Amino acid sequence: MNALKLDGREIGLDKDGYLLDLQDWSEPVAEALAAAEDLQLSAEHWEILQLLRAFYAEFQLSPANRPLIKYVALKLGPDKGNSLHLNRLFKGTPAKLAAKLAGLPKPTNCL
Repeated sequence: MNALKLDGREIGLDKDGYLLDLQDWSEPVAEALAAAEDLQLSAEHWEILQLLRAFYAEFQLSPANRPLIKYVALKLGPDKGNSLHLNRLFKGTPAKLAAKLAGLPKPTNCL
């Protein structure tokens, strides 16, 4: 089993690096997961991660790329809700990487 070591405790991860227990998520966990992906989280990243967590709370699922883009556009406007912006922030895999960093399950229809 994979684990993230943070503040003297081990947080279980699945084979793809997603949290095994969604309750383990916190901002420091997100920072550590991002660091493992060689990514420094900015205010723009946090805005998307918080939105994703709200989406999950409402719909109980992690959105694939197209629904993610539509949701971001709906909530934050077309400047941020477009594939160019999200791909730039999340290394070309916004649905998968953003879900991982937000402590959510891997989107079901992402390879």
